[in-house]
Amino acid sequence: MPDPTDRERLRSRAAVDLVLSRPRTLGNGRLLCIDGPAGSGKTTFAGEVFEVYAGCRVVHMDDLYEGWSGLPRVGAQLGSLLGPLAEDRPGSYRRWDWHADRWGETVVVDPVDLLVLEGVGSGSADPSLVTALVWVEAPETVRLARGLERDGAVMEDHWRQWQRDEDEHFAEHRTRRRADLVVTT
Repeated sequence: MPDPTDRERLRSRAAVDLVLSRPRTLGNGRLLCIDGPAGSGKTTFAGEVFEVYAGCRVVHMDDLYEGWSGLPRVGAQLGSLLGPLAEDRPGSYRRWDWHADRWGETVVVDPVDLLVLEGVGSGSADPSLVTALVWVEAPETVRLARGLERDGAVMEDHWRQWQRDEDEHFAEHRTRRRADLVVTT
């Protein structure tokens, strides 16, 4: 049986092989979306993908939400990022400053061979631009524990509301059913 490091390498290699085997969908590049519930391990998986394919650019959805209630409105940010990239022009988004609780700077993303969009709602990007969609999942108790360990117990109400928001979002977009690859952490 492979050790955890080997398993991680195999699953991230499978995602990279899958996305590179498909035609380009984001202008002259490809888009790998890594979606799934908060705390499931999407950021870790994106890091694994980066280790396998260091030429990729990773954008974290956490930077695109307008705070804890921003998931329903993230589509406009995705449009300003991905629309221009689909035309081989730099895309951009406003970065949310979680500590100041307001919008921060504008981040410009140049066209790349592989853009990895990681986070809740990444799979709701325009389907014609998504080269491959990976769904990352873990048990709810594990996800909540990870989130509270990272953000502190004081954020539990935010986490529980976020879980309700993402459940609604995933049901509307049928994200898991559309996934090309499912990863359990």
